[in-house]
Amino acid sequence: MARKQKRKQSGIVYSTNPDFSYETENQAQQETSPPGEQQLRVWRESKGGGKQVTIVRDFVGSDDDLKDLGKQLKSHCGVGGSTKNGEILIQGDQRDKVVTYLQKQGYSAKSAGG
Repeated sequence: MARKQKRKQSGIVYSTNPDFSYETENQAQQETSPPGEQQLRVWRESKGGGKQVTIVRDFVGSDDDLKDLGKQLKSHCGVGGSTKNGEILIQGDQRDKVVTYLQKQGYSAKSAGG
């Protein structure tokens, strides 16, 4: 079954401008900053049931690039995880591995909490 994608339009119903085009939320994503300009923070939190989760915050860029970085981190740590709400979630307390990997990739990353 195909997933329906919600498109949030700007609230404009009709425009008399012949050059007007609707911008959806997906089209208006910001460009991804180069790794050297990113200031990432790595947190550890306890989720339901006392399970530990490592969270990478403050990524500046598109959702696709965030998902790609999340896949790389999951693969490097050998664990599962997800990307949602602009954050990368990695299962377990993987802060040291994540920070080391991000720094090798050129990101400015530090362990910030937990």
